[in-house]
Amino acid sequence: MSDYATQQGQQQHKIENAIDFCQWGKAVLDVEREGLDQLYQYINDDFNQACQLMYHCNGKVVVMGMGKSGHIGCKIAATLASTGTPAFFVHPGEASHGDLGMITAQDVIIAISNSGESHEILSLIPVIKRLQIPLICMTSNPNSSMGKAANVHISVSVPKEACPLGLAPTSSTTATLVMGDALAVSLLQARGFTAEDFALSHPGGALGRKLLLRVSDIMHSGDEIPRISKSATLRDALLEITHKNLGMVVICDEQMKIEGIFTDGDLRRIFDMNIDLNSAKIADVMTAGGIRIRPQALAVDALNLMQSRHITTLLVAEDDCLVGVIHMHDMLRAGVV
Repeated sequence: MSDYATQQGQQQHKIENAIDFCQWGKAVLDVEREGLDQLYQYINDDFNQACQLMYHCNGKVVVMGMGKSGHIGCKIAATLASTGTPAFFVHPGEASHGDLGMITAQDVIIAISNSGESHEILSLIPVIKRLQIPLICMTSNPNSSMGKAANVHISVSVPKEACPLGLAPTSSTTATLVMGDALAVSLLQARGFTAEDFALSHPGGALGRKLLLRVSDIMHSGDEIPRISKSATLRDALLEITHKNLGMVVICDEQMKIEGIFTDGDLRRIFDMNIDLNSAKIADVMTAGGIRIRPQALAVDALNLMQSRHITTLLVAEDDCLVGVIHMHDMLRAGVV
């Protein structure tokens, strides 16, 4: 390598070492935080009117936006749809070439543009007005063409972009996204939307499994339940524990009424009690009762009960009668944990 190339490499290395990426990153957070602080003043009567329009909408909420506003619009539509407000995104460019037919007079439109002068959206407004579809516009300028045409205008103005050039949408898109979250969550609260409602729109994911799966769906039942009678010996209990491989055995009568439980943890504790494992009766060493849950309960509730009581197995019962057993391993296999 030549002396010139070596000097150039050393100079480049010094420049790279002088770059403070963390300082720049924190500066972006400061600017965007300032922009979000300003949003409080825009949660006003206009915000309330927008929520009212969407709350009483008999159709769907249709979100539109071009460029970065379009990306934010997709997220807002997805958040609305998953929190109880039917919504979808329509690309303004495609809308002017036929996709406008997806929108009906029963719908409400949210149009997003930082400048409020998006040509693709403005070209659709005459048709939107003719169909008498309520129009909510989210822009940084209430006096823009979109702002003046809107039935309701929500301002998302920020002091400045985090981009030092003032060109790349940064603070403005963050503010719009947060305002969309504010609308969605406000509607969620108004509708009394529950965790189970949320799970119904997420059946394929971990959230759905956690919120929809019930104890009866994953419990061991019938011959899979490790159980013995009260007259059985401790040796019988150990054989049943080993055979059923759940680390415990339930003591119950012929009608399946629960009388007690014996776990492998109990076994470890009786080793210091000078008990004859071959002759001892299970009734002498069992724990009376046992922590239980109903089969209709959500699996996530069973998990919470196990964790709070520091146990790995629950009895599943109806009116003190044993119907199943659920183990922490069942939670793991079902994806609840």
